[in-house]
Amino acid sequence: MNESIQLKIENKVAYITLNRPEVFNSFNREMALSLQSILDDCETNEEVRAIVLTGNGKAFCAGQDLKEVTDPDLNPGFKKILEEHYNPIITRIRSIKKPIIAAVNGVAAGAGANIVLACDIVVAHEKVSFIQAFSLIGLVPDSAGTFFLPRLIGFQKAQALAMLGDKIGAEEADKMGMIYKCVALDEFDDTINKLALKLANMPTKALGFIKELFNQSMTNTLDEQLALESKLQIEAANSEDYREGVAAFIEKRKPEFKGR
Repeated sequence: MNESIQLKIENKVAYITLNRPEVFNSFNREMALSLQSILDDCETNEEVRAIVLTGNGKAFCAGQDLKEVTDPDLNPGFKKILEEHYNPIITRIRSIKKPIIAAVNGVAAGAGANIVLACDIVVAHEKVSFIQAFSLIGLVPDSAGTFFLPRLIGFQKAQALAMLGDKIGAEEADKMGMIYKCVALDEFDDTINKLALKLANMPTKALGFIKELFNQSMTNTLDEQLALESKLQIEAANSEDYREGVAAFIEKRKPEFKGR
């Protein structure tokens, strides 16, 4: 396995760690392709029922490794970087029918910040900051930042952050609805592990359907969304986990979901 990404599977949770701490986990081609491959493996691995994405060291991810794009021998060009690196990562995160937690352990900037926003549940500790750093070097947001950010925090606020490149602390990000939760630094690891274990033991198929519904709600009309809710609710009602959930409720016991 590529050393730039670490993978540990434990208690039905896949812990994926960006591992280039010497450059604040910034992406080069090797790391981007490795992450895509690992996400693919997690999608098909039936032992994995929840995914945690985090970083090693002081940063979650500083975005693109600028040394790669300024080295004439290494530079793949922005077309390839976007079409082969970041865009496939974002589409994988949104299409995998398993919950993905972004455990933001340090600064998330540029593409790193927008990869966070694409995840299903985002938890950051109180020392973390988020930066739409693109405009500061003459670029525009990519990695679906212009798609998710205005939907999370509103058009005006999102456009201002994209233009100004302001640094936003985790507590402020929590208050404005950018992330699910900001927690104390000393509670961060425990919070992530408890949340991941909870999701890994929930009805995975239903969680995947919920994810699909929220994806489609971005563009569906009301009638289209109602039709999709009906379709997926019928499918969910035919699952083993639904039958187990109802039986456990009637029998007044804790359900044992299998993800089927």
